Amino acid sequence: MSHHRASLSWSRADAGFGYKEYPRDHQWTFPRSGQALKAAAAPEFLGGPDCVDPEEAFTAALASCHLLTFLAIASMSGYVVDSYEDEPVGFLEKAEDGKPWLAKVVMRPRIAFSGEKRPTPEQVTQLHEKAHRECFLARSVKTEVTWES
Repeated sequence: MSHHRASLSWSRADAGFGYKEYPRDHQWTFPRSGQALKAAAAPEFLGGPDCVDPEEAFTAALASCHLLTFLAIASMSGYVVDSYEDEPVGFLEKAEDGKPWLAKVVMRPRIAFSGEKRPTPEQVTQLHEKAHRECFLARSVKTEVTWES
């Protein structure tokens, strides 16, 4: 159906390569748009605090996919969405084997509707449920993805 590409670039430069020495900062470049983003490990894993870490990006990507799917479903259902704001949180937890994984992402969308046809709270829940079932990324991961009203 389609391909989605990114380029990553990292260099040790003159730093040592002991675990606490090598730099975690690197760059993500997205060839289609030309956008570049400074990335690193999370600060608790020796990354730079001024960079996006993979766990943040994963959380944002899941929430972004949900938002875009929700908007498409709302539009096709005859609703008018004026704004959609969210502050998703990804939870890094230890798995049964003791290794960390992003076990859960909780979204807290705040949505404003207008127009003559406005969904009830139950219909908003149904829109979220359908968006979750149809979101490309949510369908691709084992991470628990939920939302709260």
